[in-house]
Amino acid sequence: MPATAKNRAIASKSGALFNRPRLKLLLLLGLPAVWFLVIYIYPLLHLLSQSFYTFDDFTMTVVREFSLDNIRNLFSPANADIIIRTAAMALAVSVFSAIIAFPVAYYMTRHASGKMQAFLYISVILPMWTSYIVKAYSWTLILSQEGVAYWIIDALGLTGVLNAFLDIPSIGGNTLSTSNLGRFLVFTYIWLPFMILPIQAALQRLSESLLDASSDLGARPFQTFRHVILPLCIPGVIAGSIFTFSLTLGDYIIPQLVGPPGLFIGNMVYVQQGSIGNMPMAAAFTLVPILIIAVYLYFAKRAGAFDAL
Repeated sequence: MPATAKNRAIASKSGALFNRPRLKLLLLLGLPAVWFLVIYIYPLLHLLSQSFYTFDDFTMTVVREFSLDNIRNLFSPANADIIIRTAAMALAVSVFSAIIAFPVAYYMTRHASGKMQAFLYISVILPMWTSYIVKAYSWTLILSQEGVAYWIIDALGLTGVLNAFLDIPSIGGNTLSTSNLGRFLVFTYIWLPFMILPIQAALQRLSESLLDASSDLGARPFQTFRHVILPLCIPGVIAGSIFTFSLTLGDYIIPQLVGPPGLFIGNMVYVQQGSIGNMPMAAAFTLVPILIIAVYLYFAKRAGAFDAL
C-alpha cells in the first residue's frame, strides 16, 4: 500500500475513534476491565457470598443455605473484641505516624538542600525495599529482653519508665516484644514511609505565595503553620492514613510475631479458614475491614485526600 493511502487509512480509523468516544474507551479499558472483574471482583464477591452460608461443626463442611448467623456472630463479645482491638491499633498507628511524618516531610520539602533532600528521600524509601518478613523478624530481636532496645533504654537510665509503661494492662506485657507497645512500634516503623510520602507531596504543592501573604499580613510562624500550612496539608495526612490504617487493619504477620496473645482480624480469618476450615465465618470477618475501609475512603474522599495521592 502506498504511503499516502496508508496515511489516509490511519487517519480514517483515527477519525472513526474520535467520533466514537465510547468505542475508544471500550478498546482502551476493555481488556483491563475484564481482567479486573474476572481475577479480582468475582473471587472477592464469591468469597463474601459464603459469609451467608453456615458451617457444620460435625461434618466439617459448608452448608449452602442462606443464614445471617455468621453476621450476628461478629457482634458476640469475643469477636467484637477482635474487631475493636484491630481498629484501635490501626487508628493509633495512623495518628502516631502522622505526628512523626509531618515534621520529617516538612523539613524535606521546606528546608532540606538538594543533596540532603535526596538523602532523606532514599532514607524514607530504602526500608520499603527490604522484605517485610525480614523487618518483622528483626524487630522481634530488637525488642527482646536482650535486644538493642533494652540496651539503649538501660544506658539512658529509663528502665523504670519502661517498666511503668509495661505495667499498664492495655499497653504493656512481660517485655517489649510481648507487649502492645512493642507491636505498636513495629506497625509504626513498617508503615511510616506510606505516611511521609503523601504529606510530602501535599507540602510540595503548597504555594510559596500563600506563606508570603501570611507573613505580609503579620502572622507569626506558628500562626502561619496553624492557619495556612496545616489545613492545606490535611488531605495529605488523610491520604497517608488510608495506607497506614488499611494496612494495619488487614495485617496478620506482625500480631503473630510481636505482642501479647490476642487475635487480630487477619489472624482470625487465617484461623477460621486455614486451621478450622470454617470458610463462612472467615468470609464474614473479611467483610469487616472491607466495610470499615469503604466508610473510611468515603470520608477521605470528601476531605480531598485523593487529590494528595
